[in-house]
Amino acid sequence: MNLTERLQTSLTEIARERDPYMATAGHFFVQEYIRQQFSRWGSVEIHTFEVRGKVCKNLILNLPSEARRHKKDLPPILIGAHYDGVPGTPAADDNATGVAVLLELARKFAAQAIRYPLRLVAFDMEEYGLLGSADYAALLHEQKQQLRLMISLEMLGYTDSTPGSQSYLPPLERFYPDRGDFIALIGNLRTLPDLISMSRNIRKVGVPSQWLPVPNRGLIVPQTRLSDHAPFWDLGYPAIMVTDTAFLRNPHYHKPSDAIATLDLDFLTGVCEGLEIAIRRL
Repeated sequence: MNLTERLQTSLTEIARERDPYMATAGHFFVQEYIRQQFSRWGSVEIHTFEVRGKVCKNLILNLPSEARRHKKDLPPILIGAHYDGVPGTPAADDNATGVAVLLELARKFAAQAIRYPLRLVAFDMEEYGLLGSADYAALLHEQKQQLRLMISLEMLGYTDSTPGSQSYLPPLERFYPDRGDFIALIGNLRTLPDLISMSRNIRKVGVPSQWLPVPNRGLIVPQTRLSDHAPFWDLGYPAIMVTDTAFLRNPHYHKPSDAIATLDLDFLTGVCEGLEIAIRRL
């Protein structure tokens, strides 16, 4: 299978109703699918946390860095994507696309390691207030664990090349294109060199990419905080969200129509290829 076919296979497994309370069977199915995929590349760590008496699970795969004797104890790059979905939708873009790319990156980096250790995390309970990532970020902070970078994969597969299809929060429309055909990288100020370098490397595979640094944990533009990177920002970690900009572009956001048929699989494939190259060059 080529990359597009592998991504499509994952999307077919993941894009289904999977709200942790209203669609428990779908939620469990997707959780198990991720666990099985991760377990092909190493032992899967389960980080459990409780929400109102319900035990929830983040699934974690650690991949070692390249064998370089003179480089000891480099901090890991954490790549995360949430696997829960809102009720009443197959949640294909939000966030089956992010999970499909996460699984593909696990496959690529297990086959050929990079300079940094990698930690791939499938987060639960994002739609209930970033609860899985907040609990995990707090644990890392408590243990004084450093991260080279946290990357949140949040909706990666919807495009619309019609002029005017991309909306913004003012005054950003003055600085960015009005067609929704690019992938956006949004980071805190610490990540500025990484934003520039990753964006450049994604463009090299032919995918348009825009980047935006935000000060003060994104509090002045709350819409920049709507994914699993935000708890890492709050604790001072360098973190980036990679996104197709969600409701600023995708009319199917949080609706029953957020289906695989609405996605641009060529774009998603390019994003995956671009991210692999960009992460290798960090």
